[in-house]
Amino acid sequence: MGSPPAVFKSIPRFILLYFLFLVIYVIGSMFMAVPGMTVSETAVSDGSGIAVSEPGLVSPTSGLLIIALVNLLIIVPLIQTSRWGGWKLAAILALSYYGAVTFIVQLESWFFLTASTVDAQMLPRLFLMGIPPAFLFIPLAVWILGKNRSTIDTTPNPVMVMPIRQWAWKLVTVVAAYLVLYWLAGYFIAWQNPVLRTFYGSPGPALPFFEHTLNTIRDSRLFALQILRALLYVLCMVPVIRGSRVHPWWTALLVGAFLALPQNIALIIENPLMPSAIVRLTHLVETVSSNFVWGLLMVWLFHREHHSLGDLFRK
Repeated sequence: MGSPPAVFKSIPRFILLYFLFLVIYVIGSMFMAVPGMTVSETAVSDGSGIAVSEPGLVSPTSGLLIIALVNLLIIVPLIQTSRWGGWKLAAILALSYYGAVTFIVQLESWFFLTASTVDAQMLPRLFLMGIPPAFLFIPLAVWILGKNRSTIDTTPNPVMVMPIRQWAWKLVTVVAAYLVLYWLAGYFIAWQNPVLRTFYGSPGPALPFFEHTLNTIRDSRLFALQILRALLYVLCMVPVIRGSRVHPWWTALLVGAFLALPQNIALIIENPLMPSAIVRLTHLVETVSSNFVWGLLMVWLFHREHHSLGDLFRK
């Protein structure tokens, strides 16, 4: 009798990784248990002095199961499609995952929420909670999936090899595209929600687009932060793109999903740091859509050298 198909061999590994992620994710969430303070004390009061968070799209238990599945459906393909293996792959992917899923995201928590639901005691814990999934789970996943040193692809790798000048204009283009997508999605999706505007301290009707944009540009801190975040996202994604050994379109879908889903999927459950369910849902739609499109664009520009404008649109 022949050996079973590879897909059936991988099912037990996937199940093992699923439960491992659940356990390690819960371990990471324990950093949020601030001594002497309950989670609800970081939420918004309901008017009676009791802090509450509105229920999410799903229950916390169902949400945890979905969060684990979504993360696994991204992490496993990233490992399996990489030309690297062993500790090199584990270190690169762990750093990329922590950067894209925790560090860059919590920069916005620091910028937007420290005046409302995130205090000085809570802020560092937001950065710490992402450490176990990144630096414990991913090395374990690389080992369990059998991506050891013997799986490394040593053939010449032309991906992302291009002149410095081309790197420069593509980087400027990618960062500019991030700012445009961030701002358009932020205004036309998120900022149209009056509950969200109130949450961020701007109650009342939304200003017209150009007036709102000019008012924001006068305080350059937001755009400076977003330029920094875009550059950090690129830094996290460059090794992923460089190490991919599949067709660029598959790479683009993986990178788009990597930038869009793991850091946002937790918005489906209740969250005392963002107590309003409609605010969480609005942010979910806003960030998933804009980040996914941006990930596709990033791979399209970066995956190879282009010799002319017309060459950008050739296969």
